[in-house]
Amino acid sequence: MSRSDPDVIDSVEKAFRVLESFSAERPRMSVTEAAEAVGLSRATARRILLTFERLGFAETDGRHFSLTPRVLRFGFGYLSALPYWETAQSRMRALADELRESCSMATLDGTEIVYVARVPAARSMSITLSIGSRLPAYATSMGRVLLAALPPQELDALLAGVRLEPLTRNTITEPEALRRELDRVREQGFAVVDGEREEGVRSAAAPVRGRGGRVLAAVNVSANAARVPLEELRRVCVPRVVETAEAITSDIGYTGLH
Repeated sequence: MSRSDPDVIDSVEKAFRVLESFSAERPRMSVTEAAEAVGLSRATARRILLTFERLGFAETDGRHFSLTPRVLRFGFGYLSALPYWETAQSRMRALADELRESCSMATLDGTEIVYVARVPAARSMSITLSIGSRLPAYATSMGRVLLAALPPQELDALLAGVRLEPLTRNTITEPEALRRELDRVREQGFAVVDGEREEGVRSAAAPVRGRGGRVLAAVNVSANAARVPLEELRRVCVPRVVETAEAITSDIGYTGLH
């Protein structure tokens, strides 16, 4: 990357690649494993991991490295800078309490959504999600709201690089069908997904806008399909999700909703 861009520092780019390689599937890695994960030489990976360890972002037992809680500073730094972080919490909690369903907020990161706020339902759900959780955008209600808000060329480029896998028997996997659904979401101002990422889970989402009307995030409500019929989700939940998203939008300074 940096060899073609003089404004990018090669060593920093490599360090972040190593940092991002740690995951639930790879919570601990040896130098060799880290090097292979990101396509670096063993010597380079070793220096990066040892630097992380010296700075307190990683720890080692002498063979394997794992991240420390210090890396959370990056995430909380991002969250604290969000213009809607504090105001959204009370709005989302009120919605979750009213509907007795979980309420979440997410932003778009490439082809995935990242949860930045979540209020779980008082009753249990079959899925466990938290701040920082990532899901494929194409199969989620919040993801479709965020994808529908992208400029045409940006959306084209993003969809060209994503594989629409059938996560359930209901998942839209045809590119043109997904585009038609995104057109519908853009026109109506909300998205409804019925068991496309996980069977038995339905959700409705609406956009949160910043100054200038740009979509910053999406808010949704998720419900168990056995408990909440699709018609009820559309009739009861959709209007309240839209109202909550508009209220958060108004709170952060964008008033051109109507």
